[in-house]
Amino acid sequence: MTDRIPVDDATPSSAQAGVEALRDVAALFYQFGWSRGTSSNYSIVLGREPFRLLLTASGKDKRRLKPTDFVVVDDAGKPVAPTEERPSAETGLHLVLAAQPQVGSVLHTHSVWGTLLSDYYASAGGFYIEGYEMLKGLTGVRSHEHREWVPNFENAQDIPALAREVGKLLADPVYIPTYAFLIRGHGLYTWGRDVDQARQHVEILEFLFEVVARRLMLEDAPVLSPFPRRKGGEG
Repeated sequence: MTDRIPVDDATPSSAQAGVEALRDVAALFYQFGWSRGTSSNYSIVLGREPFRLLLTASGKDKRRLKPTDFVVVDDAGKPVAPTEERPSAETGLHLVLAAQPQVGSVLHTHSVWGTLLSDYYASAGGFYIEGYEMLKGLTGVRSHEHREWVPNFENAQDIPALAREVGKLLADPVYIPTYAFLIRGHGLYTWGRDVDQARQHVEILEFLFEVVARRLMLEDAPVLSPFPRRKGGEG
């Protein structure tokens, strides 16, 4: 039994390195609680002429991805070589993002905080994050004063229709490019020029999601007085 995924002659030799990179990402995200069980999916663009996308196979435990738990697909989402594995059910979302020339990797996670915020801000279609130093971890951001818009889509099992909605946003001339969007009650899609940049964006955004959610919780909490000092100046 081979420990390599089936590929065609047009698939770059970097496929195996991509497999190992995504296995590392999966193990890391599992530890952080962002990819539990068989949730989440990840991809890397291997080539564009012809288009080849390395993608996690459907229904795989992200805690212990095997070297064979992946599929290489073309621009239609079809495996480029015979395989027993099925591409992720959300391949269409990866394809619409990976079609952007600046996108080399797409990572999809399911965190508690991202899921809660996606529901909380559903009616607004998204939310801004601003004023936090960690925003500078997003590529191109130079100041904590930056305002990052996180679009939020309604969840749907019709992935082609959802992918068309995402495609419309990306093609909108007034759209301000971001590195992520949320799907209501579902999870986060994040991307970057390569898997390392995409992973960095996930880490930064997940940190910020927790900050935003916890701040919302504190807004309803009672304001505590400073701890009283003892008489005589003793602290």
